[in-house]
Amino acid sequence: MNNINSYIDHTLLKPDATKQQIVQLCQEASEYNFATVCINPTWIETAKECLKDSDVGVCTVIGFPLGATLSEVKGFETTRAIEAGASEVDMVINIGALKDGLDEVVLKDISTVVEAAREVPVKVIIETCLLSDEEKVRACQLSEKAGAKFVKTSTGFSTGGATLSDVELMRATVSDKVLVKASGGVRDLEAAKKMIAAGAARLGTSSGIKILKGEVVKGY
Repeated sequence: MNNINSYIDHTLLKPDATKQQIVQLCQEASEYNFATVCINPTWIETAKECLKDSDVGVCTVIGFPLGATLSEVKGFETTRAIEAGASEVDMVINIGALKDGLDEVVLKDISTVVEAAREVPVKVIIETCLLSDEEKVRACQLSEKAGAKFVKTSTGFSTGGATLSDVELMRATVSDKVLVKASGGVRDLEAAKKMIAAGAARLGTSSGIKILKGEVVKGY
């Protein structure tokens, strides 16, 4: 598993992130050839400019981190993000609607973003720490039905991050057409390897460099 860098979305989503920190993130991503940088929408153009001579993608987040934004707003946010240069979008579902059993509402929510994204891959954050296994399965099934490219475990801003059991469940639920992203709590090389072995095709982490260096990191 020598190409573990290619699994990593090098992430900085903190609300107090500065332009200098985003530029540094992009420089690191380019140096280590990570899959993408994952940043808040306000920094897309900055990241796009920083990465213009690299193969690193620009991933941004939609309806983040609560998922409680109106679907129409998520769609507009997606359109604007792609116009600004995003090459991937990670959206948060309407978690409350899922828990209420309003599957059609959740399906519409995801579909609105997928349709706005057109050819740009959509990763659907289901926030596994807030869901039962039955709800996780439904969320994954609805994501696939809506045409999402990935299902993703977590925002990293709630009560917990990715677990091996969640990644395995999500991988078992969706078809081979849909990939799994593990995010939150992937702190070291051993954890990263285990997540990949469990079925993760992408890892969202702010500790990518330390993972590659074999260092142990506390927190998300």
